[in-house]
Formats: sequence, C-alpha cells, structure tokens
Amino acid sequence: MSLAYLGAEPESVSFTDLSRNPKAVAARAAALGALRVTHRDAPDMVLTTAVHAERTEENLTTASRLFLALMKHDDGARSLLLALPEVFPWVRHLDEEELRAFTVELLEALSDAAELGAREAVHRALVSWRATARINADPEQLKEALRPLDGDDLGPVEVSG
Repeated sequence: MSLAYLGAEPESVSFTDLSRNPKAVAARAAALGALRVTHRDAPDMVLTTAVHAERTEENLTTASRLFLALMKHDDGARSLLLALPEVFPWVRHLDEEELRAFTVELLEALSDAAELGAREAVHRALVSWRATARINADPEQLKEALRPLDGDDLGPVEVSG
C-alpha cells in the first residue's frame, strides 16, 4: 500500500540523500505529502508534513466511527459483511461465526488505532484472522488444529507486560 495514495508506489529517497540535501528532500516530501526514506541499516521511515499526518489521522478516525455506526444497524452490518470478501478474499474460508467475530475485531481495532493510537491493532487482527482462514482452507491443517491435545500439559504460560 502506498503512503500517499492507494495503488501507487510511494516515492522514495535514501537516507544519504536526506542527510546530504535535507531542504530539497523536505520540499519534495511537502509537495508529495509523504516520502519514504530508505535506510540500508535500519527500517525505512516516512517524512511528511504535520498537516498531512493530521489529515491521515482524521481520515482514520472518521472511517472508524462511520464503520462502527454502521455496525449498530442491521442493514449497515449486513452491507459490511457483504463487502468483506471483496476487500479480503480469504474470508470465504471463515464460517459465519468467524466472519462476524473478524468483523467486530477489525472494527474495534480500527477504533483503537484511531482513538488510542494503537497502530498495531489492525495489523494484528488481519494477520491472525488471515492465519485462521489459511488453516481453514487446508483440510490437513484444520484437522491438526482441531485435534485434542490428549491431556498434554504444555506447562505454565508466562505473560509479559
């Protein structure tokens, strides 16, 4: 997914370009709205203007609130459920209960991202439900996932936090 526009490859510059000519790179980022800064030894970064970042946050918050409001009405919920396979083709491998649970979790994660800044919430929901769909799509994996553990005690679970 592009940083500036869906479907388009984002423009990028190297970290070296940024360090050598920061004014030109900043001007380019301002003109484009966002610019990927690649770094050989570290994760890529995004250079953007505060206004662009604020508009992005506003868009996420608006979309999140709209989807949550739609879910409160039968017709809206039905429309969202019908649209999901177009957005996420893999949901065809989820049963009806899983599809509803995915929809609720996704919308709650969008809300958390928009309202709390919990940016990993949406990614976590998508990755985990896509993994569930992948297991459901493979009869052998599904059989193994549903196999009882035969009383195996896997030991205590440590919770870090």
